[in-house]
Amino acid sequence: MMPLESSDHVVVVGAGLAGWRFVEALRREGYDGALSLIGDEPYPPYDRPPLSKHVLAGKWEVDRTLLATPELVTKHEVTLHLGEAVTDLDVAGTTVHLKNGTALTGTHVVIATGTKARRLPFSADPLIHTLRSHNDVVGLNEALSRLAPASIVAVIGGGFIGAEVATSLHARGFVPLVLEAALRPLVNVLGPEASSWLEGLAGDVGIELRNEQAILDVVAADEGFTVVFAGGATLDVAAVVVGAGALTNDEWLKTSGLTIDNGVVVDENLLATDRIGAIGDVARFMWKSSTGTELVRIEHWQVANDHAAHLARYWTRGEAPVAMMVPYFWSDQYGKKIQMLGHAKPGDTVTRVSGTIEEGRWLALYSRERTITGVLALNQPRALMLSKVLLEEPIALDEALERAPWAR
Repeated sequence: MMPLESSDHVVVVGAGLAGWRFVEALRREGYDGALSLIGDEPYPPYDRPPLSKHVLAGKWEVDRTLLATPELVTKHEVTLHLGEAVTDLDVAGTTVHLKNGTALTGTHVVIATGTKARRLPFSADPLIHTLRSHNDVVGLNEALSRLAPASIVAVIGGGFIGAEVATSLHARGFVPLVLEAALRPLVNVLGPEASSWLEGLAGDVGIELRNEQAILDVVAADEGFTVVFAGGATLDVAAVVVGAGALTNDEWLKTSGLTIDNGVVVDENLLATDRIGAIGDVARFMWKSSTGTELVRIEHWQVANDHAAHLARYWTRGEAPVAMMVPYFWSDQYGKKIQMLGHAKPGDTVTRVSGTIEEGRWLALYSRERTITGVLALNQPRALMLSKVLLEEPIALDEALERAPWAR
């Protein structure tokens, strides 16, 4: 691989966290050639996690989430193409075509288009809110401003986004009602045992959670909405927010010839071809973990940061990271902080090693075939970070229990 030179032009498609961090990383690594960043939203890159937390709760104005300030855009000498949707990619010519009919040709292209909120086929879908973007949170806040205090808001989906939305709504004096389709929230992410330890968090702060809810439709009513359940029961609410996961933004690549399978498939260096890479939520990449190498797609804020640094270093120096990447995510919900390291599977064995459910703070290890695959913590941030060493190389559960780094 030839390192980037001053004569190159790197085109980054996607002006979210991954795309912007890649811009910063390239400049930090010394690349001084042309750099273009394309985003379909009219806003400079901003941070998404605070939208469902600080912004929806009314603690921050949405502009506070800005990552790419005018000063940083000037400093990094990046040309922004905002409010421009992409339609396709010419892989051989490393050319991105925009909806307005223009084309942007580079020597290298980075795909960082991330994900979009999954919508559900309800009759009132155009009036139902999701929370993924700047416009989403502005629209939801405007709708909430028209509601009376203590209005009931249905939150469909009790996962991370749903729980954070419910928490913020509750803090503002509304009455969120969380409707979860599964046996309990996060059971398909954390597994049956760990999800059961978290099930009571909503009720502890006075938020109603209903599990195993089969919703047939949501229809607009004279005042608000009616949620229609299987069996014929109905529920009238003032507003509806759906938190039902995300879909990859890769439709524009369907004629590119790249391998698209639950994201853009790339190798261990995040490359689809020598001159085209994919990073962040849209990338399905070869990940080396404590249990081997597997093809994964991980929608974590930290992974987007790590991907940006990895690809920038590889294209400028030809160097791949030596240490294993340890995925990390967190969620602030119902007055608690949930954090996880690694990429454990729901079927992995879970061993709680400190704290109790009753005291509302604990730490647990995930293992597969007796090898540590993840660490999950509730209100134990220091213990979690001390335990990161258990995922930096393959370590057996027995050895982890003996070392007990969380107890230092």
